[in-house]
Amino acid sequence: MPIEIVIPSRQTFELTPYEDLPLQSGEIRGPTLCTLISQGTEIGWANGETFPIRPGYAAVFQVEELGESVVGVKRGERRFAMGCHRSTQTHAAENTLPLPEGLPSETAVIARLMGVSMTTLMTTKARPGDRVVVAGAGPVGFLAAHLFRIGGYRVTVVDPDATRREQLTRSGIADVRAAMPLEDPNLQGQVALVVDCSGHEGAVLDGCRIVRRLGEVVLVGVPWRKLTELSAHDVLSAVFINHVTLRSGWEWELPMHGRTFLWDELLEGYNNAPQSIFGGFARALDWLANGMIPLDGLVHRAAPEDPATLYAGIMGRRIAEPFIVVDWSRTSTNPWD
Repeated sequence: MPIEIVIPSRQTFELTPYEDLPLQSGEIRGPTLCTLISQGTEIGWANGETFPIRPGYAAVFQVEELGESVVGVKRGERRFAMGCHRSTQTHAAENTLPLPEGLPSETAVIARLMGVSMTTLMTTKARPGDRVVVAGAGPVGFLAAHLFRIGGYRVTVVDPDATRREQLTRSGIADVRAAMPLEDPNLQGQVALVVDCSGHEGAVLDGCRIVRRLGEVVLVGVPWRKLTELSAHDVLSAVFINHVTLRSGWEWELPMHGRTFLWDELLEGYNNAPQSIFGGFARALDWLANGMIPLDGLVHRAAPEDPATLYAGIMGRRIAEPFIVVDWSRTSTNPWD
């Protein structure tokens, strides 16, 4: 029987069986090869109030079954999806992507976290060559720094954690600081965009203070809890004085898929969107396949059999690597073995 990780109550993680429903038209199914943990999001869920929760952020699986009307998908191929931590994956084929040839599954799932700040990259008014500051060098911030580096921006990353700064420096990001460089004349008033991946109100305020006139501060990180005694007035004053565009970094600002104008589909709507969520995922998979995101020594691989110990390690910050991948391909409880 297939198994999945479930959060049945606060800070409790269990492995439980489930049954797959009959495959619907347009769906595909297969055994999970690996899934990706989004540390901040999943621990945030575990500290919430609504349960049970079936966590998960991304998955790579091997296609074994095809529902009716599925085209363009082959049995045996590996595909990326926004899947939960479970031993099988069932998705509408249109909401999956094939992996580029030779891309390891445990690398491909990281495309999901790249998508979080990919929306900001695709919607910002800042242009290549502009200065960008990324606040917070966790998994999302690490990837945001490299996305903007690839895009031709001049990137500075700020994080007080020495381990995170060392990981970023080792990955090729040259300008990494322990605090916002408010007194640096090369940055003060010269920054076009601050991408806050920390969820820390102090970092947001510093971002509003460092950007140039009409610069953007984009809130990507989730403010899970209050961390300072700053008031809203502090932020409002900085926004007003610096003419800051302070906005949400909501990754779902873009449509899932771009839809062109077709007469026979007019009633289903169209958006003619040049950018989309899955377009961003496809771009991320391509960049990963081409080795454009340095990940050596930064991926922690874990088995799914003991989720309680795994998540305790995350909450206790005992896992140094920023990216945590659950390997379902070798578990003895995989029903597809």
